Amino acid sequence: MKTLIVATDFSKEAENATEYACSAANLMKTKVLLFNSFSIPLHVSNARLPASVFKELLENNTIELKNRAIKLSEKYSIEVEYESSFVQLRDELQALFTKHDAKMVIIGTSAHSLGQDLFGNSNTTAILKLKFPVLAVPLGIKFRPIRKMLFACDVLRGINIQILSEIKDVATVMDAEIEIFHVQNNLRKLENSSNEILDTDPITDALEGVSHYYKNIESETIIDEIKNEVARINADLLIMVPQRYGFWKSLTHRSKTRIMASQSEVPLLSIPI
Repeated sequence: MKTLIVATDFSKEAENATEYACSAANLMKTKVLLFNSFSIPLHVSNARLPASVFKELLENNTIELKNRAIKLSEKYSIEVEYESSFVQLRDELQALFTKHDAKMVIIGTSAHSLGQDLFGNSNTTAILKLKFPVLAVPLGIKFRPIRKMLFACDVLRGINIQILSEIKDVATVMDAEIEIFHVQNNLRKLENSSNEILDTDPITDALEGVSHYYKNIESETIIDEIKNEVARINADLLIMVPQRYGFWKSLTHRSKTRIMASQSEVPLLSIPI
């Protein structure tokens, strides 16, 4: 199994996600990489301090990461590595993902707020921009073996085979069952022929060997339906695929994946197209 990268800023949300990742790594027999993107406050960076000051800040930050890694390694009996950098979080994560042949990046999310719904925070915004799987772990959620996965998707758009491969990998490792859940609203219904039949054969072929089933409903409250279905089947993991939108659509469209990242009561795995 590949490396799990945990992006941490030592906040309570990040610490919770770190503990979640280490528990998962113990079960999956893989390692964890702790990464902290150390940002310098604007008023400090403008003070023209000598390079030695920034070097000391980075060294102190790295020591804190090292001590945390040692404790986690002993607690969970896993290999825990660490890296710290001044580089922007998104850019560095992209490089680390390739360098360590990682499986996913794990981040912590804070409690739901209206501000997150409208604008997102640095974590939920990152979900739409990163080019690899991101697991968002809500504050207070502890790891438990994943037995039921809810894959909320737009079946009518078709599903990339690589996305299905990622989902199958997780389900296989965890011996989990997958519900493929599609919510169709009236607008989507009008865009497609009333005689159209959902083609699930490619999905069935791609998930061969993994227990899975389909559920399709009509509703105008897509987010509410997803949340209700998560609760109904007692899902351990929600999976969504963030859609890309042009500039004008992005002004009025609020990403369902980003909203769920701030509202979900179970971990949300975002797999980009």
